[in-house]
Amino acid sequence: MDVPAGIRRVAVLGATGSIGTSALDVVARHPQRLRATVLAAGSRVEALLALCRTHRPLHAVIGDEALYPALRDGLRDAGLDTRAHAGDAALEALVAGPDCDIVVAAIVGAAGLPSTLAAARAGKRLLLANKESLVLAGELLVEAARAAGAMVVPIDSEHNAIFQCLHGRCLEGPGAGDGGVARIVLTASGGPFRGRARHSLAGVTPAQAVAHPKWSMGPKISVDSATLMNKGLEVIEAHHLFGLPGERIGVLVHPQSLVHSLVEFIDGSTIAQLGLPDMRTALAVGLGWPERIASGVGGLDLLAHGRLDFEAPDLDAFPCLRLAYAALAAGGTAPAVLNAANEIAVSSFLQGRIAFLSIPALVADCLDALPAQPAASLDALLAADAAARALATARIASDRYA
Repeated sequence: MDVPAGIRRVAVLGATGSIGTSALDVVARHPQRLRATVLAAGSRVEALLALCRTHRPLHAVIGDEALYPALRDGLRDAGLDTRAHAGDAALEALVAGPDCDIVVAAIVGAAGLPSTLAAARAGKRLLLANKESLVLAGELLVEAARAAGAMVVPIDSEHNAIFQCLHGRCLEGPGAGDGGVARIVLTASGGPFRGRARHSLAGVTPAQAVAHPKWSMGPKISVDSATLMNKGLEVIEAHHLFGLPGERIGVLVHPQSLVHSLVEFIDGSTIAQLGLPDMRTALAVGLGWPERIASGVGGLDLLAHGRLDFEAPDLDAFPCLRLAYAALAAGGTAPAVLNAANEIAVSSFLQGRIAFLSIPALVADCLDALPAQPAASLDALLAADAAARALATARIASDRYA
């Protein structure tokens, strides 16, 4: 089970999700360069076991501790030497330990924050696909990464595009006097409801909301894309990753999803990164940087695609983007409240408990009821997160958003 010298050891957190499986696809293409040594999942123990049989990691972690016996016995029955672990503490110890050099942080939601922070504090190369870590605790994560010398490579296609346009500069805070950056522009597909008026969205079903026209993603992220909250969270992420204020971070709707983001410079130049909509490109950038390695994604034939369209986002139909800008401007605990209230709202929508248009209404309600407080510590941020979840849950239970 020893890993030969010179091979980068990769931990994939959220291994059974879409980003995790894409990361493992790229890793498997480079057996002389990369090895998956730690695989982690929340509760999908059978899917995790299947991945272990394919990739034979050193360690497998299941988040739900009640499933530890099933993981342990499944590994034994498969004849694997992979060690079984369970729970957050075990995962944090593994990502900070010697059996991984690169950590793909793809656990969805605030649950991914502790392991992401542990990897940053250990100075690992962090392929960050968990946007909530930056939204909830961006200042703390950036500070931890800088202090430990961790390299952060964002895996969201938009932030990865900016990373590429800036030649790998991240967490350095490029401003107009540092690198000549005037502003950055994130692109958005517009989701499945692009072009629809607000009143037409009242009866949207969960199945319609998760049917993204370009990306294959989990249900929560798909709903965030449908509301444009995904783009709002990315604006907050970009602020922390690239050190720019909200007014220098723009959003353009680009339905073809071929231009992943743009950087405007003070000399009038604009540099964009283009490619097919496939997360393996961004993951290959993170796994191989500063070298380019094959991702399994083909080149972009612009003649075949024919045209590139851009339009302004409709903040009346999709107010979640406006709410995210407001939370960024308020600062402190406001982004944590935004994120937590949105997680509760999206979960309730997917369960059929609230309507699609109730998602932004509930988030706005929580932001109004819980004014921003200083975000001086992780405890303060987690307290704001808990307060927002409790308030959102109580509002839903009262049938206020039925």
